[in-house]
Amino acid sequence: MRILLVEDDPSLAAGIRLALKPEHYTVDLLSDGRMALAALKGEEPFDAVILDLGLPGLDGLELLEAVRRRGNRVPVLVLTARDAVDDRIRGLDAGADDYLVKPFEVAELKARLRALLRRSQGLASNVMEVRGIRLEPGTRSVSYHGEPVTLSRREFTLLQEFMGHPGRVFTRDTLTRLVYGWDEEVESNAIEVHVHHLRRKLFPGLIRTVRGIGYVMDRTTREAEA
Repeated sequence: MRILLVEDDPSLAAGIRLALKPEHYTVDLLSDGRMALAALKGEEPFDAVILDLGLPGLDGLELLEAVRRRGNRVPVLVLTARDAVDDRIRGLDAGADDYLVKPFEVAELKARLRALLRRSQGLASNVMEVRGIRLEPGTRSVSYHGEPVTLSRREFTLLQEFMGHPGRVFTRDTLTRLVYGWDEEVESNAIEVHVHHLRRKLFPGLIRTVRGIGYVMDRTTREAEA
């Protein structure tokens, strides 16, 4: 899952990114409200936003209102030191999906983020099951017909994206941004390598190549394509 973190406190932002890394999230960071608005207006695919309200450039609430006016329904978890009831109500009315007051426990942040992502996908639980594969984000475990499968962090992230959107065709560029984010160097064939490993560790027909475009995980089994 790809998360946009909008936070201007460097130490807090670094702490959140460090805490979320083991959860297999790809976390991109911005510290300015206007830059965040531009990112959310563009073609960048984000599964959720963690948003501070006290931002330079553009206040977090103004940013949130502008994003919602454009019809962007990305789940937003607001982080703020403003703990008055009126402030929380204003944030929720502006379009926030959840609200977490600073200081907060990292475990609660993770739990609220999992809940947001689960609701956004219409899931009753975090567990995903597609074509004999069972993926549990909470324990970061994967099994195929009951047999455990060991995946790297990026393989897990890629599989989670495919399983969360069966039938959706992902371009290579989109998958690269989802798995690596903005600030990591990427080999030109990185996605091809990850897809190859997933096919080998699970089964060949897991992910189908859409020639000239990218990859898709079909909802039902079909012939494998290299």
